[in-house]
Amino acid sequence: MDLDLLGLYRRTSDWTRSHIVAAAAQLDAPTPCDEWTTRQLLNHMLETQRYFAASARGEDASPPGPMPPSLLSDDPVRDFDTARDDVLTAFADPEVVEKTGPALGIAFGDLLLHGWDLARATGRDAAMPPGTAEAAYQLIHGRFTDEQRKGVFKPEVEIGDDASPQDRLLAYVGRDPR
Repeated sequence: MDLDLLGLYRRTSDWTRSHIVAAAAQLDAPTPCDEWTTRQLLNHMLETQRYFAASARGEDASPPGPMPPSLLSDDPVRDFDTARDDVLTAFADPEVVEKTGPALGIAFGDLLLHGWDLARATGRDAAMPPGTAEAAYQLIHGRFTDEQRKGVFKPEVEIGDDASPQDRLLAYVGRDPR
């Protein structure tokens, strides 16, 4: 599988940013993520992206915990832009991508799924950018044992064989696309 992970991350972050603009005015809205508001989801997204950037720079970083710290300022869009730019800068060197293995792919997939969560939470069109759902599915499908899925994904949702790539991705990570 030869994917342009930096390009996928960049396209996905642009799409997700558009949903953050809407979410910034609805910080207390519920999301598809268990009992998280958009504020908590945005805090999780910032924590996660900061983790990936720090890891790419070789810094000692702890993975995100079950309850995100309060990281949002009064400008969530600027907060996201800063975190996104940090990830893009950290992974700009192809040797970093090679050295860190699937980390950028996971950062991309996380951003894509949470962009969908924000779109759903704010009543916006949740159609993922073309090709991104297929790429994320290729990157994660079958790579986690049932034990590893706990705390990361919900149990897989049953879905028909004729499901779209986006619906297959969502079902695999435990989100009901219907």
